[in-house]
Amino acid sequence: MEKVDGRLVRGDQTRRAVLRRSVDIASVDGLEGLSIGRLATELGISKSGLFAHFGSKEELQLSTIRAARRIYADNVVLPAFEVEPGLGRVWALSTHWLDYSQSRVFPGGCFFQKVSHEYAARTGAVHEALLTVHWEWMGLLEEAVQAAVDNGELEADAKQLAFELNAYYEAANLASILHDDGGAAYELARQAIRSRLESTVTAETTLPR
Repeated sequence: MEKVDGRLVRGDQTRRAVLRRSVDIASVDGLEGLSIGRLATELGISKSGLFAHFGSKEELQLSTIRAARRIYADNVVLPAFEVEPGLGRVWALSTHWLDYSQSRVFPGGCFFQKVSHEYAARTGAVHEALLTVHWEWMGLLEEAVQAAVDNGELEADAKQLAFELNAYYEAANLASILHDDGGAAYELARQAIRSRLESTVTAETTLPR
């Protein structure tokens, strides 16, 4: 049996610990709130060791985006894709998104809403990485809606409806963080999403409960 290099294992564990902390920090303080020095202090790791993992602040930011994308997929996308394509999957995406935000998978709410606002008007590699994630998500949501249309469950323009559903998600996330309202914003969003989908379902279709 091939011997496992303990240094590689420890290095991977360190990188995972750093990125788990960095996504939490960025969800509250933004990607500009990240620094090699801050993470080294909080995690009790040498700055030189962290620099060896990432090399620059920008690479740390890009690695943080990639780590957050995996966490987002695990909590929103993969569970929803266990549901067959169609209206059920659209509803599951909505439910899992609101649960992901409300349960504070990231302490600052939706990681991508926070950092995308931070970098929306900037240029560079970080902006491009966030733009790619956004288009990936919106394309996935639009495809889910289109599948429901193709199944004869919804009568809607898929691009428009996907945009509206995402707006409900983001509005709930922001209101909840701003007002610390104990979940009231998420309930309002769930009702709004249900009403919007009910306005587009075909006569033979009912929404999941």
